[in-house]
Amino acid sequence: MKQRIFLTTLALFLFFFNLGIFIVSVTMFRDTVNRAEERILGEHYFIASALLKDFIAVESRGADLDGSISLLLKPYSYLSGDNKTRLALYKNDQLIYSDQNASVLEDNSLKPPVGGNRLATIRKASNQTYVIVSGKLSDPYHSYTLVYLYDTTEAISSWSHLKNNLFLAGFALSILLAFGLLLVLNRIFRPFKQISRTAKDIAGGAYETRLPVSGGDELSEMAQSFNHMAEEIQLRITELKNAADQKQQFVDNFAHELRTPLTAIYGYAEYIQKAVMSEDDSLSALQYIMSESRRLQTIAFQLLELANLQNNPLTCEELKVSDLFHSVRQTLYGKLAGKYIQIEFCSEIETIRGDVSLLESLLINLIDNAIKACGKDGHIDVRAAMENEKKTISVQDNGKGMTQEVLSQITEPFYRGEKSRNRNDGGAGLGLAICKQIASSHGAELSFISRPGEGTTAKITFTTSQ
Repeated sequence: MKQRIFLTTLALFLFFFNLGIFIVSVTMFRDTVNRAEERILGEHYFIASALLKDFIAVESRGADLDGSISLLLKPYSYLSGDNKTRLALYKNDQLIYSDQNASVLEDNSLKPPVGGNRLATIRKASNQTYVIVSGKLSDPYHSYTLVYLYDTTEAISSWSHLKNNLFLAGFALSILLAFGLLLVLNRIFRPFKQISRTAKDIAGGAYETRLPVSGGDELSEMAQSFNHMAEEIQLRITELKNAADQKQQFVDNFAHELRTPLTAIYGYAEYIQKAVMSEDDSLSALQYIMSESRRLQTIAFQLLELANLQNNPLTCEELKVSDLFHSVRQTLYGKLAGKYIQIEFCSEIETIRGDVSLLESLLINLIDNAIKACGKDGHIDVRAAMENEKKTISVQDNGKGMTQEVLSQITEPFYRGEKSRNRNDGGAGLGLAICKQIASSHGAELSFISRPGEGTTAKITFTTSQ
């Protein structure tokens, strides 16, 4: 592209520049010739008029006209004092007088035309250039033709020299322009080379590569736009990578969750089929098979619930927070028996909009996790209040707490904070993922604050108008 611009710009400049020189040269040439033509036309007319009067005067005295021609024309020789003019007189195509070297007039191109009359024209003879005017005298002397020449060789040579100098200067200027244009194009296209190189680096995986930005012109704006595009690309690629990692983690965790119960079910079923067992042993094996089957059923139902939350819109209604808390308390009554854990519900707001069954499920999941985290004499505080002009519901416990690493992953499907992945509680690691989706479906954010040994606070912040 740079080469095409360079060649096109240079060609256009050379064309128009040389066209301008040509037009100036032609104009100067025409001006030189016109001045010579105006001069000899005037001088020819003056000599012809004066010579006609002289002819009449000679004949009136009865003198021989042809013998007096030289004496009559000599007074006009002053006009050729600069040796640039020639004066000649023809009679019936015969040269009868010439003021200087007659050999010039012997060239056929310089002889008068057949008709005798000719306006100023340019002729070349003996490497000389002449402007010629010829004309017959008036009756009764129409047999005489007066020819007047003006030597324009010097003027034409000066013009030719000036023309050559102009074209030479144009050639030198064209070379300077070519170098200057090449430098300008290199400077202009340098950012494009940087963009191309940076784009290749980004395409090669160096997503953090950016263009240098300097100045406030269009190129710097383009560099800023390119960097913004690169940042957006890097952000999108990071998001896609994270999403891919999350999906892969989900698949790995899902396979891990299925493997244990399926292995147990298959093992006990094969044991029942092949081994001789007592009735009690068979009943125990069947109970374990049913327990693991229920675990698989729970995982399937929870995954289906998660998919429904993501794909189906909610039908929200106005509901009283006190009624919501009462329903949650009744549901959790059995789980609190014999655990010496105290739960307090406090509401500073009256109503909230949402799906009552989903909000119940959300609070029950959060409180259930708090119960598992608390030991003897545990305390759980469930509070609904206004914070920063937004309605919130928080579940705070004084349990064992969590590290920041665990907090950053607890809402991922199948994630378990315990490295041993203990399943004594029957969970599959989908509860908090479902809680997060329920909150998102209500236009709310689910966040956690926790420190090891200091308990955990789960907070639901409704960001939309309630």
